[in-house]
Amino acid sequence: MRILFTAFPATAHVHPLVPLAWALQNAGHEVRVAIHPDTVHLVTEAGLPAVPLGSSETLAGAAKWNDNFEMLSQLSDALFLDTDDAPQWERQWQGLCGMLGSFTPMVDDLVEFCRGWQPDLVVWDPFCVAAGVAARVTGAAHARFLWGQDNIGWLRAKSLEAGAGRDGAQDPVDALMAPMLERYGLEYSEDLLLGQFTIDPMPQALRLPLDVEYVPIRRVSYNGNTVAPAWVHRRPEKPRVLLTLGMGGRGRQLFDAAGVSFPRVVDALAELDIEVVATLHKAMLDTVTSVPDNVRLTEYVPLAQVLPSCSAVIHHGGGGTFAAAAAAAVPQLVVPMPMWGESITARFVADRGAGVVVGTEEFDTALLSKQITRLLTEPEFRAGARELRAEINQAPGPAEFVPVLERLTARHRS
Repeated sequence: MRILFTAFPATAHVHPLVPLAWALQNAGHEVRVAIHPDTVHLVTEAGLPAVPLGSSETLAGAAKWNDNFEMLSQLSDALFLDTDDAPQWERQWQGLCGMLGSFTPMVDDLVEFCRGWQPDLVVWDPFCVAAGVAARVTGAAHARFLWGQDNIGWLRAKSLEAGAGRDGAQDPVDALMAPMLERYGLEYSEDLLLGQFTIDPMPQALRLPLDVEYVPIRRVSYNGNTVAPAWVHRRPEKPRVLLTLGMGGRGRQLFDAAGVSFPRVVDALAELDIEVVATLHKAMLDTVTSVPDNVRLTEYVPLAQVLPSCSAVIHHGGGGTFAAAAAAAVPQLVVPMPMWGESITARFVADRGAGVVVGTEEFDTALLSKQITRLLTEPEFRAGARELRAEINQAPGPAEFVPVLERLTARHRS
């Protein structure tokens, strides 16, 4: 088969795709990854063939978030969704549909490439709705690949339940899809927004109850290619605790949101009988003027390499960090920074007994030290982390998923 992946131009969106793309290549299939020209390096660094498509300024702006630490203050929780309490869902849906429209200029490039290369399957980021249109035009099967909870699916279902498009009510999906469909003479159908099926790497217990065909896959951590320092592979003399706030996004706003400086957090953790590893942006690391002997400050270490040697991890609730910690059976202290579904993920960790949740409003150095001590000394958390790993491992890994994908492609390809 020929499989085209399309990715939003951000590290956190590309990395989850990589293990499946590898598995498909290893099984003899041809793979390409379409992405904005400014971020092709995210694909090629993973050893995958990139196809630079789409040159819109909107997507170029999105690509800048990967490395621009100074832009973090502009991020908000506008896309965060807690399905148990969503009073602003209509406004969120309007805004999300407007954001999805940023991919409209990419549709012609995608159609042209698909007409030439003739993929059998297009696997697309939930933000890249233009890919479903290109697949429909060229007869390819197509599927979404989630990287977090299905906010788009939930908000769409809520919108339809509220009567979108009926009795003169305005449906924001019309404005989103019409510019892409009219030029190719297509009529709208729900699969163009939600895929013919959806590949879901999240634990089944986190899946929202929607009328969508979800196909589970185990999320295997890929965090980039780099040479890890030698200490990563040595057994630490003291319990190793990792502090990480993701590759970008709102996680790195944690200290400002909590009103506690990073140097104070370092000093508090250093007082415990542990080894502290903080992997953060250089601008944040440079605020520490005196580094205690039991603290390592480093810009980047792939989570999949460092977590197996850790006894606990502190993070912001991001899907990639959660998945990597769960795969390594490491107890988690989650301080959720809402951007997509972090609070729900944090509650899931706590409900499974695999960690604790600390809200930003209560976050301080005393509580942080207390909760880390609990994670390290109370065996129930390590047992809960092992049970969480076993639960996640019930889903097929990328290699096992390949024949599933082959069957689904044959069913949906026209």
